[in-house]
Amino acid sequence: MQRTYKPTFDLLDTPVFAQKQLTPVKAALRAYERAKAIGLAYRLSIDDVANLSDKFWSMHRDYMAVTDGSVITLLTIQYNLVAGTLTQYLSERKDLESLLEDILSWKVHAQFCLTELGHGLDIANLETTAELMQSGDICLNTPSLSAAKFMPPTIPAGTPCVAVVWARLKVGTEDRGIRPFIVPLNDGHNMCPGVVAKHLPYRGGSRPVNHALTYFDHVMLPHTAMLGTSEFIPRPMFMASIFRVAVGSIALATVSISMFLLCVTIGARYSLRRTVLGSSQTPTPIITFRTQQIPIFSALAQAHVLRAFETWAVTQFMNTEADPRVRHGIAACFKVAAVQLCQAANLSISERCGAQGLFDHNQMSGLHADTRGIAIAEGDILVLSIRLATELLLNRYELPEPRDHQSILARHEASLLSEARDILSRLSSHRSPHFNRLVLPLCQPIVEAIGHRMAYEAAVSVGVPQCLIDLFVISIMKLDSSWYSEAGGLRRRERYDMEDKAVGEVGTRLEEFIQDLQAEPYTTAPISSEEKWQDFVADLPAYDGGAGSDPALISPMNPVMLARL
Repeated sequence: MQRTYKPTFDLLDTPVFAQKQLTPVKAALRAYERAKAIGLAYRLSIDDVANLSDKFWSMHRDYMAVTDGSVITLLTIQYNLVAGTLTQYLSERKDLESLLEDILSWKVHAQFCLTELGHGLDIANLETTAELMQSGDICLNTPSLSAAKFMPPTIPAGTPCVAVVWARLKVGTEDRGIRPFIVPLNDGHNMCPGVVAKHLPYRGGSRPVNHALTYFDHVMLPHTAMLGTSEFIPRPMFMASIFRVAVGSIALATVSISMFLLCVTIGARYSLRRTVLGSSQTPTPIITFRTQQIPIFSALAQAHVLRAFETWAVTQFMNTEADPRVRHGIAACFKVAAVQLCQAANLSISERCGAQGLFDHNQMSGLHADTRGIAIAEGDILVLSIRLATELLLNRYELPEPRDHQSILARHEASLLSEARDILSRLSSHRSPHFNRLVLPLCQPIVEAIGHRMAYEAAVSVGVPQCLIDLFVISIMKLDSSWYSEAGGLRRRERYDMEDKAVGEVGTRLEEFIQDLQAEPYTTAPISSEEKWQDFVADLPAYDGGAGSDPALISPMNPVMLARL
């Protein structure tokens, strides 16, 4: 990952050590500073955002950003969801250019208010209303508690904040459909009249973000706040207008992969330096044990394959000549498969680091929590799977076919699709209760299988080392071992032997494969190196009974403590 910029301050000054930790409130505000520094370092232009340039994707992949989930949250909202949405209207609204420049230069914070508390992904039924008055002005209103905009960090953070708010346009008694409106939220210190933001408690495990519930009480807006015309907008046009959500889906999947590469690097380095004493009393690195090698090496193989999949998926998504449904389908397969593997590997790696893997300062718990958020943001992976699999089963369109229909992963994909189509052929409708019971549970495994096959083919096409590809395939087989035994024709002992061979080959090139991830400069976990561990321990508060300690706390003869006992 090559960079040609230098941020203005140390973006890796993460609050790792206990005595340096910021309060959640200060950490949340600090995230804005770091997001701004990274954003300005990339110098994204309006064209970069509108046309999804290489710089746009590089920012989302940047290890410096993904080490802190709160930072990447603010970055992708600012640049993709808000700035990206505004660029869609720029050809008819040249006056938006100055606002876009302010957003790209961080003179204002930008938020994207689409999802409502009571509706979640059912955005077609959101309740927020924007009434067109006879004067031409617009009255924005939250009609019920369930209509509160959910999640966007809209509370004041020191810089004026503006939002793209999605609401249902009402002209008299006529509902003209959902569209976006530009709404000032606060001046950086106080909320604008009629706008109320209720600060939600911080999410557990992840870096603090000022998530909020946001309400509008008859907020008056000029006519120019409305993006687009006041004509009726049918559902297909509305879905096209939220195109940047689909962009966010694939962009955040790339984020999850970068987070995964960090986690793999930490787990591998810890396993190389952590030793145990055997019967010979000679220190033995725990990486020499197969029980350590299999999860670490399998995750390493998945990391290399997913990185190839990322490049292919982004390229396919950028093909504007392709059917938009196919582009979105590829994005869904990429996100679903990537997040599935990243979440599972994050847990397995953390567990192989023992108690050390539980501590926040070793990064893995935070990376896992952030990946959980990505699984939901810009399209929950289950809902994406249900929509895509249903459309494929109904033959509404087709995704790119396998290059090799006889590969074991392509056969698995075809078998799952065939099984679901067979069930569907015996049902009255895809809207029937039987479809809900019998087919919906198959949707996510189908989309995962398509993603696995696509990832495999992407890795083969760019020359990922064969031992990594082999180990990737074996790790995928474990996810549906019954099919690979029953239909794939691979007995359990055969799979064990294949795994043993691939693990051994990966082990001979372990250092090369770790360094190829290029994640080490961005790992702050003390367990990843002896030097970092020594620095970490040296900075911990010490209680030793000396002059610098509080005898009321540590003296074993303290009468107060004895009384408590």
